[in-house]
Amino acid sequence: MNVLDWLVPWEFSPSLILVFIVCAVLFWRGSRVRHVQVWRQWLFWLGFIGLYLNLHTIVDYYSERMFFIHRIQHLFLHHLLPLMVMLSYPGQVMRAGLPASWRYKLRDLNRTRLGKGLQTLLTHRIFVPFLFVFFVLVWLLPIPQFYSMIDWRLYRVMNWSVVISGFMYWNLILDRRPAPPAAMRPWARVISPLLTMAPQIVAGIYITFASVDLYPIFDLCGRAIPSFDALKDQAVGGLVMWVAAGLVETFGVVYALATAVRLSAKGRIRSEVIERMRLGSPTVSS
Repeated sequence: MNVLDWLVPWEFSPSLILVFIVCAVLFWRGSRVRHVQVWRQWLFWLGFIGLYLNLHTIVDYYSERMFFIHRIQHLFLHHLLPLMVMLSYPGQVMRAGLPASWRYKLRDLNRTRLGKGLQTLLTHRIFVPFLFVFFVLVWLLPIPQFYSMIDWRLYRVMNWSVVISGFMYWNLILDRRPAPPAAMRPWARVISPLLTMAPQIVAGIYITFASVDLYPIFDLCGRAIPSFDALKDQAVGGLVMWVAAGLVETFGVVYALATAVRLSAKGRIRSEVIERMRLGSPTVSS
């Protein structure tokens, strides 16, 4: 099998190609209008290309036939690649890539009740971390895992759900501003990855040491690597969740901690707390 054979989609998706083309054009146009550092451009394109390779190539064939490859794929789709893309801070760049009339329409939408409601939902400090963990764990349950492997539509829903929740989550954690305007407070951004990684680590440990085949669907589909039996496959897949995913979220903790320390050193966190106390304190009349 040559390199081009690896790039052939296992299941062709015109809608996925359209989404990737639109996003690539917007970032490219926006980077011509706004100054984007070289390292940010590299992060975006590496993460962007990595997402495509994991969503629309022969990787899907192996992911449907080996549990540990499936977990590596989701490590990239849910943790690492959305993290890389969001570290490039692409939002304002892609917005700048829109035609002027579309930017005005988007600005007007953001001022409406619907637009404000969507922004609140997509950046909610509790709802977004919950989704981030939920879409990891729910697809690990044997029944959802079974049906997602035999139904291509459910398989795509599974993959897109982890990608989108990953983008939403890292958008919160990597925010470098105090709150407000950030949706989550700086020190909460430090604690959040610790809370979200805990259930994933527990699930990874359970799968690693399971003594029964939790996912017989991979045997039914025919394992791509016959030398890996069910328990060995599960053990390696559990380690990916337990160790590798934990390392990615540990980076999130360190990055958020550096942001919180920087804001604290500049007095932006302390002044925010004092201002809230001042505004909330009763006025004493003379």
